[in-house]
Amino acid sequence: MIKLPLKFQETMKTILKEDYDKFLESYSHPVYNGIRMNTLKITPEAYMELVGEKPERVPWNELGFYCENTRAVSRNPLYYAGLYYIQEPSAMMPASLLPVEPGDIVLDMCAAPGGKSTALGAKLQGEGLLISNDISYSRAKALLRNIEAFGIKNSLVISENPKNLAGRLPQFFDKILIDAPCSGEGMFHKKPSMTESWEKNGPEFYSEIQREIIGYGADMLKPGGMMVFSTCTFSPLEDEGTIAYFLERHPEFTLEKEIHLWPHEVKGEGHYVTLLRKAEGEEAPVKSSYPYKKPKDIQPFFDFLKEAKITAAFDERRLTVSGDHVYYLPENMIDTNGLRVLRCGWYLGNIKKNRFEPSGAFAVGLSRNECQNIIDLPYTDANTVKYLKCETLEVDDTLKNGWYLICTSGYPLGWGKLNNGTLKNKYPAGWRWQS
Repeated sequence: MIKLPLKFQETMKTILKEDYDKFLESYSHPVYNGIRMNTLKITPEAYMELVGEKPERVPWNELGFYCENTRAVSRNPLYYAGLYYIQEPSAMMPASLLPVEPGDIVLDMCAAPGGKSTALGAKLQGEGLLISNDISYSRAKALLRNIEAFGIKNSLVISENPKNLAGRLPQFFDKILIDAPCSGEGMFHKKPSMTESWEKNGPEFYSEIQREIIGYGADMLKPGGMMVFSTCTFSPLEDEGTIAYFLERHPEFTLEKEIHLWPHEVKGEGHYVTLLRKAEGEEAPVKSSYPYKKPKDIQPFFDFLKEAKITAAFDERRLTVSGDHVYYLPENMIDTNGLRVLRCGWYLGNIKKNRFEPSGAFAVGLSRNECQNIIDLPYTDANTVKYLKCETLEVDDTLKNGWYLICTSGYPLGWGKLNNGTLKNKYPAGWRWQS
């Protein structure tokens, strides 16, 4: 049995009263795990048909399903193809509650490792702009990997202090999600070691951080916009207390919904989620649009498109070259000067010595019907895992030499360059399947 801090137990007894014993009993239950479908690539129905299974759905997220074995779903080529994200079921609630629509300008303020951002990016369906931020640069790197694996192309991944962002982007966003730093009481079941950090930095410490962060969110939200604030803790000081503090100082906001997911009532570790709406009013002046223009020396990229028979359309003005890196910028792009940027839009690849080398992000951002040079391997084929391990493959020797998009069961994984029946593996080494 997990050794829970006495102060935590006393608070929970006060909150839950006669339900406390049920809450305590939930720690003896198995930890619930889940996966959430990526609708940029597949529907839940198509996924179930592909794998021949009908897993139990997560009630509060139509794209979420319970899974017993996270190792199995993490070591599946379909995961590497970005068809789903592995996520604790309760954590699926915040992004589900925020009513993001294609074309919105959206901020995920505390985004790492990417569960919420990938859900928001899928909701945008490639339209509008998603800014995914995490103040920790090392955590933002993991966030970037998940954004790219999901095939999200209209994103800006940055690592900034929310205070700096608020100064740069007042009243800029239609929707904001703040899954705030918290004392992590909802993690005690999954990670009992969290109790030690709780005793060092508990609700009092984190509530101060939350009250500052949510204030910056208010500054960046457009009049009429909506904001979700959430935590994976049960503390009234951090949850209801933070919201009460915020509303007292921001009368222009109204509380639309407030949801507690308790681990003794649902199949999940627990979450607190609120939906807030900002009153209509005069918006800040529209910022000048980004100076899109066709870059010089971009021809090798177009030569590659022709060679690989890629039919995806590109607005030449939104292509940009930084150093030798080629990016496709989102619409509604902002001036990033002075910001710590990890990725600006869709990273397509590099131009070196007048030739273009495509990136892994370029591959997974495509759909199969956007490329004619395809080598498609069933996800159950041993060669698929060999490819993901960056090994050389022997393929059909009747295929013409050149670049090919390597897919698994119809979903892109990466690139390969064919030479006389031998496929030189171009899968990114940093994404390699780990044995």
